[in-house]
Amino acid sequence: MHIKENIEKLRYDIDEVCNEIGTNPDTIKIIAVTKNVNIENIREAITCGMSNLGENRVQEFLNKFPIICDNNVKWHLIGHLQTNKVKHVVGSVCLIQSVDSIKLTQEIDKKARELNIIQDILVEVKTSFEETKFGISIDSLNKVLDEISGLSNIKVKGLMTIAPKVDNEDEARPYFKIAYDLFDRLKSVNQSNIKMEYLSMGMSGDYKAAIKEGSNMIRIGTAIFGERKNKELHCE
Repeated sequence: MHIKENIEKLRYDIDEVCNEIGTNPDTIKIIAVTKNVNIENIREAITCGMSNLGENRVQEFLNKFPIICDNNVKWHLIGHLQTNKVKHVVGSVCLIQSVDSIKLTQEIDKKARELNIIQDILVEVKTSFEETKFGISIDSLNKVLDEISGLSNIKVKGLMTIAPKVDNEDEARPYFKIAYDLFDRLKSVNQSNIKMEYLSMGMSGDYKAAIKEGSNMIRIGTAIFGERKNKELHCE
């Protein structure tokens, strides 16, 4: 299957799910995850309407960004971000989706202040007990948001979460529901730099379940680009 056909199938499946639950499919933002994807295939996806691109690794983003820096394309950082790499992405990505600590928010705010910009972020919440998952615990979320409310160069646009791998995607729905309930509750937060606009949850194996539980932003790699080998990327 080619990328164009994959995207057409993805959009069809999104339409089907949205029709089932009475949601407008136009409200679902697709982030095309370009991890280990070559430049030619990324450009093909852009031609097919994928204008939001997501990268997991900072170095891979830095390799691609100078080549694909079209004004109509928006880059998202969706993988774990170390504080010492914040300087490489602030101001270059439209949304840092994987903010998972107060220390990281402070570093992002510091760099954004140096650039005299407001950096949009999502707060990553941990809704499962998997030790390998990053994210802020539910119990710590209010404390982190209180800290962010005092930072002038960050704007929280919503939440992000990753469900554990399951055999049947419907088994992921309880984890997505937890994130949606938090997202819905936080809509009432009265802070100028916190606005719950995006709930980023759902990937190639579970995006249908995520949409059913209220996701309006899905991060799709394999369902667009197919299986990719985990090898060093060459961008020439």
